[in-house]
Amino acid sequence: MHISKETIEVVTNFTKDRNWEQFHTPANLAKSISIEANELLELFQWSDTDYNIDALKEELADVFAYCINMADVLQLDPNEIIQDKFKKNAKKYPIDKAYNSSKKYNEL
Repeated sequence: MHISKETIEVVTNFTKDRNWEQFHTPANLAKSISIEANELLELFQWSDTDYNIDALKEELADVFAYCINMADVLQLDPNEIIQDKFKKNAKKYPIDKAYNSSKKYNEL
């Protein structure tokens, strides 16, 4: 799985076509990501297993879209920043210590 250039263009063009770039400051986008992530979390408010998959897909898409918008505004490559982060995570969570464990890196 990867974020295709076409998908990124759909998100960024949607914003540009509506002249919404003026509202897309890093701070506003961070707030929007958090708001949408909480709407995703709300789907699990009363049950970990009984949720509407269509609603979940829509909320997850909103989170992804705002993340794409933030990367665009900051001129960041999503694939690059994710790979860089997981290189750091691999050092913090070596397989031999983290395998089958949910402990935080400083508890391994």
